[in-house]
Amino acid sequence: MTPSIAPVEDALLPRVRSALEAAERGRFTAAQYADLADHPLYGWIEYASLRRDFDRVSAAQAQLFLSRYDGQAVARTFRAGWLAAAARREDWAGFDSVWRADIDNLALRCHALNARQTIDGVDAQWIGEVQSIWLSSGRSLPDACDGPFAVFAEHDGLTPELLWQRIELAAAQWQPGVMRSAARGLPAQEQALANDYAAFLDSVHPRALDWPKTPRSRLVASHGLAKLGKDDPDAAEARLPQYAQALEFSEADRGRVLYQIALWSVASYLPDSERRLNLVPEASFDERLHEWHVREAMSRSDWPAALAAIGKMPADQRADSRWTWFEARLAELTGDTAAAQRLYRTAARVPEFHGFLAADRLGQPYPLCPWLPEDSAVAESAVAGDPAIARAIRLHRLDRHGWAVAEWHEAMDRFDDTQRRIAVEVAQANDWFDRAVFSLGRNPAGDPQPEELRLYGLRFPLHHAATIRREAAKYDIDPAWVAAEIRAESIFNPQARSPADARGLMQVLPGTGAAVARRIGVPWRGGESLYDADTNIVLGTAYLRQLLDEYGGQPYFAIAGYNAGPTPLNRWRSQRPGMDPDFWIETISYRETREYVARILAFSVIYDWRLNGDALTLEDRMRGRIDGPRKGFACPAPAPVAAASGG
Repeated sequence: MTPSIAPVEDALLPRVRSALEAAERGRFTAAQYADLADHPLYGWIEYASLRRDFDRVSAAQAQLFLSRYDGQAVARTFRAGWLAAAARREDWAGFDSVWRADIDNLALRCHALNARQTIDGVDAQWIGEVQSIWLSSGRSLPDACDGPFAVFAEHDGLTPELLWQRIELAAAQWQPGVMRSAARGLPAQEQALANDYAAFLDSVHPRALDWPKTPRSRLVASHGLAKLGKDDPDAAEARLPQYAQALEFSEADRGRVLYQIALWSVASYLPDSERRLNLVPEASFDERLHEWHVREAMSRSDWPAALAAIGKMPADQRADSRWTWFEARLAELTGDTAAAQRLYRTAARVPEFHGFLAADRLGQPYPLCPWLPEDSAVAESAVAGDPAIARAIRLHRLDRHGWAVAEWHEAMDRFDDTQRRIAVEVAQANDWFDRAVFSLGRNPAGDPQPEELRLYGLRFPLHHAATIRREAAKYDIDPAWVAAEIRAESIFNPQARSPADARGLMQVLPGTGAAVARRIGVPWRGGESLYDADTNIVLGTAYLRQLLDEYGGQPYFAIAGYNAGPTPLNRWRSQRPGMDPDFWIETISYRETREYVARILAFSVIYDWRLNGDALTLEDRMRGRIDGPRKGFACPAPAPVAAASGG
């Protein structure tokens, strides 16, 4: 973080908090809080007061509010809420007066179509927009769209052709309910067939053997069997031949079914996984199935088969550091030392889990090229003083996360790359650490910004370092691991709370916190205490030690257990006992856990650098050896350019 960027000081924030709470209870008066009239967050206070009962806010009042805060996030938030309320009371004239064409919320777009049709009737543009929404997805659309669809049907817009197009979209997305809904507008005979198609998606039935031999029947039947393949690979494989023959499946139809049979067999490492993978046509493979092809062979320690599966990957996928590392490992295991060394050198250039493993293999420093840009004080001051950033920071301080993020995006959408990066520094100076994760690496348009990935000080914040070191020393575990867990679980947000009710920096469940507190003999002050940073680190670190002891002192097992729980972890350990850590991690069944373990271990290397300037080797780190030799970091030289062949 740039030292010249200071935290925001605002003595009025307690008053703002009080005003917001009063507004939400219906007790706010402008006179009582006249001292806040010029405060940057006054618009949000007004919004909090008005949104309590949007039905009492007239269109004229709404327009006045919107004109006062035009271009601000609070205006967009207000507009969306007020429009939804106007639609509920069918105030279409008011709705139309406040509507803006750049709103992309689908439910509001459908409400806008209702408003236009009520006020001006139906025209060609209206019909085109409704038709576009009708064909936008095979999944259920918002209830707000039912009205425009009904009017569209009254104007003979929902032709059988359009109904069938939506039915086919729904079949491809395994949505039998949507298929039945669309079928209601078909002639009786076609409706009966469409409903039978939907029934096949629910449960494969023999009536399909007598369906007309059309591309549509084949599409529906293949998707129905594919859906069965996910739920019951054995049943899908047994039934495929008779349906394929009766309906004259193409290779693509068969491939669609065989793909799901193979995928869900190998995802559970069923005995027939290898055979089923080999039945999938090459054209039906995608990146996901290529990866599982490799994992399946790895799970059986069939190194030649795993190497061959990597060889079948598309070039871009194969070039990823993960697969470059495993291609090197497998080449070494099958006796091709020269190829292994070449591939290790390629992988060792990437500052990620597998690149760090490759650097260890070669005895090289870890590849890290931190970028420390030097921005002018004028540029920093301009960003810190930007009105949207100023509001975002204050809202973050008030724990109004959704509003803060809305203001943040308002700024990001107009900032250039330098301003966006400085804004992240401003956020971090104000203890808002997750902005680096969500705002660096890609610009708002989605374009990659690889240089920003080198902003390690921003992307890997370090807070509560003294507590982390103290508790890690108490339980004889690596402090970099604790920091990595916090970065992965909460991005150093002490107020983080998951849908499963995990809380605080290390996302500790209240039940786990209570049990750990009893075990280590510290007072338990209830689930709310987990939002206290020190308490969370004390209990979370003790829990890591508990898992480490339960799983033989192997951190990669403990990390998997921390994420997935004991039942799947014990299954994975029993399935592949004695497997090298890198292969074991890659063959974890759950994608989330597989990536989580690798991410925590890689983050640990970077946090070791942040804490100490050097790092344990990743091999020692995976094995729980925290007193092994340490190594440094270096920026790799530019990759050599292959010489052009003579001609």
